[in-house]
Amino acid sequence: MAAVPAVSVDVEAKPDMATATDQLAAFTRGNYSTKSITVDTSNSSSPPKQLFIVVPDEQGTYNVIIFFHGTCLSHTSYTQLFEHMASHGFIVVAPQLYNFLLPSGNKEINSAAEVINWLTTGLRLNLPENVKANLNLVALMGHSRGGRTAFALALGYAKNPAVSLQFSAIVGIDPVAGTTKMTELDPPILSLDSFNFTTPVAVIGTGLGGVSRCVAPCAPERANHEQFFNRCKSSRAHFVATDYGHMDMLDDNPSDWKSWAMSKCMFKNGKESRDPMRRCVGGIAMAFLKDYFDGQSGDLKKIVEEPSVAPIKLDPVQFIEA
Repeated sequence: MAAVPAVSVDVEAKPDMATATDQLAAFTRGNYSTKSITVDTSNSSSPPKQLFIVVPDEQGTYNVIIFFHGTCLSHTSYTQLFEHMASHGFIVVAPQLYNFLLPSGNKEINSAAEVINWLTTGLRLNLPENVKANLNLVALMGHSRGGRTAFALALGYAKNPAVSLQFSAIVGIDPVAGTTKMTELDPPILSLDSFNFTTPVAVIGTGLGGVSRCVAPCAPERANHEQFFNRCKSSRAHFVATDYGHMDMLDDNPSDWKSWAMSKCMFKNGKESRDPMRRCVGGIAMAFLKDYFDGQSGDLKKIVEEPSVAPIKLDPVQFIEA
């Protein structure tokens, strides 16, 4: 995609947004029906963590998204987001890296690396017979603390084991490095002035992520999406969902009680339905990945040049081609 100057647009007319959204494929459900698969650690393929996989339920070979969940959240609490992305022709693999007890940052990163290495032999054994994974084009995606995990993997912090796959893109959904920059998780990746990778990056932040409710903000300033975006020197895009909160891309009613409580009670949420937020997050991810994976730049170019096509208000919107 040709370089587009960074822009900041204030959009107020919601009816116009809805009309434009109907015409932009990325923000609507794709052409594929989808199927969900749960692979337990007891499976004969021996995955290192339980996996929740959502695939297009039609014959074909599809690129892969590896998704890392946020702090103490269930990997199944993003089901509606995963279904949106799979309907556009992607295989989404989401490991449950931990449950309630938080691991150290290094242990979480190494667990993620174990899952990635398992994919080369184990993934095909758990897909429908007519569905194949293209592991030559793999995107790392994560929400909150999981976004930080995605960036840490791209920076090479997985040591035991080292990862065996190359990553072709990164998508951070309101990534968070810690409660403040001074109390950053280990390894402290924001201590780096810049990230030394060439992988293209999309960062989607929230306007309400830094607003506290009954606990400290979950995406505080100086440790949030802005800091991740500013350290990237590769081709990068930045979108901020002005009127939505840190948990508003989750399912409406997550079945896991921890995810339900955190997404409903503990943090500031937007006042509107979550559906437009999920479609926006999924749509931006699809537009970005199809640009860099398939050379289909139309939707990403449209979103960058005319943010009002999104189903929610985006401000700011930035795109920088390295």
